[in-house]
Amino acid sequence: MTDEAVQTQEDERDAVQELDDGRTAGVRLAIATSDADRLRELFEPLHPADIADLLEQLEAGERRELLVIANDLIDGEVLSELEEDLRESVIDFLPKERLAEAVRELESDDVVDLLEDLDEPQQEALLDVLELGDRVAVEKALSYPEFSAGRLMQREVVTAPEHWSVGDTIDHLRSQENLPEQFYHVILIDPRYRPVGYVTLGRIMSSPRPTPLAGLVEDSFRTFSIEEPEGDVAYAFNQYHLISAPVVDDDGRLAGVITIDDAMAVLDEEHEEDVFRLAGVGDESLSNSTLEIVRRRFPWLAVNLATAILASIVIAVFEDVIAAVVALAVLMPIVASMGGNAATQSMTVAVRALATRDLTGSNALRVIRREAVAGLLNGLIFAVIMGIVGIIWFGTPMIGVVIAVAMVVNLLVAGLAGVLVPLGLEKAGVDPALASGTFVTTVTDVVGFFVFLGLASMVLL
Repeated sequence: MTDEAVQTQEDERDAVQELDDGRTAGVRLAIATSDADRLRELFEPLHPADIADLLEQLEAGERRELLVIANDLIDGEVLSELEEDLRESVIDFLPKERLAEAVRELESDDVVDLLEDLDEPQQEALLDVLELGDRVAVEKALSYPEFSAGRLMQREVVTAPEHWSVGDTIDHLRSQENLPEQFYHVILIDPRYRPVGYVTLGRIMSSPRPTPLAGLVEDSFRTFSIEEPEGDVAYAFNQYHLISAPVVDDDGRLAGVITIDDAMAVLDEEHEEDVFRLAGVGDESLSNSTLEIVRRRFPWLAVNLATAILASIVIAVFEDVIAAVVALAVLMPIVASMGGNAATQSMTVAVRALATRDLTGSNALRVIRREAVAGLLNGLIFAVIMGIVGIIWFGTPMIGVVIAVAMVVNLLVAGLAGVLVPLGLEKAGVDPALASGTFVTTVTDVVGFFVFLGLASMVLL
């Protein structure tokens, strides 16, 4: 990309940011003056996701005032886009009539997604505003295991008997009043309502009317059981480039359909969770209260304190060496920092590969060997650099030798720990993204300090 293109992109981003800032300021002014018409004017061109982002930027008091003077701006799609904690507070404050109208605009899978994160009183409040048929369907979906295909699917499905032609199907679709807002396939079913294939809308519209649907079936057809984990479903969509897929019950009958937007949302959520968990912050958002943030971060900070104390105990064992050779205290942070960074690099790659199922038992040994060799080679390179620095800085050749050897060992261990710790945690049933960072850092700190100070005690005293 040329410098001009990069500059153009930066200018466009700055312009968008200025526009967003200006819109937010306009919304705040309209709220302060209780100008409902101005609020509607500002919100009218916005996508539901942009409205959700704007609501998240407002203070709690401003949001409440907005909901008082213009609650008609909040529809079902906006509720779906809001962060979980913020969504709960908005639902609590919306009038029942507005809430009913917002929920009825959503398809069944979006209603389930909205409900499953709420507490029981809020769930009941939303269920009460649904029509009887919709309520039964949603309650049935909520009875399926959490994070399963049954929770993810939508019940609005377009089907056709397997013996129909393209013309039959087109006539049927045109006669329907309540087709789903978005669908990509017509699912072919047998007399027992079992899916046997599907045909894309593009192939239906481009084929002559007498063409049998059975001759247009896609090779990518596959089904998922109701209880299949949504992570496995999302992986299959990504792996096999699916657009939609039927969900079947225990008898193989069609129960619903999962579409690519829902599957990709699951992947995005899992990626986001991995990023947060690697930092030990769970599923925080900017709308969380201070106390909630403290509660979520405290456990892993406590674990980190315990592991830091362990590393300090190793240092304390060699306090006489440090007191005798002050240069060691200067160089210790370098050993720990290099090992920690190298381990984090290796760990991040390993955790991501486990999440995408690229790292498995069949290739684990090769990956471990690769990371060990990479750590060793980096260790050798930085050993030479730090050896020279140590000699020049302190005028003592043996200090350069000590830190050089410590660098090689610690970067080798960092490469191994970055893969072995996530693998071990996954085997133990612990989420590698959540727990790897603390344990990997502990290993590199303890090993790094022990090797560096232990070698120094043998060579320099």
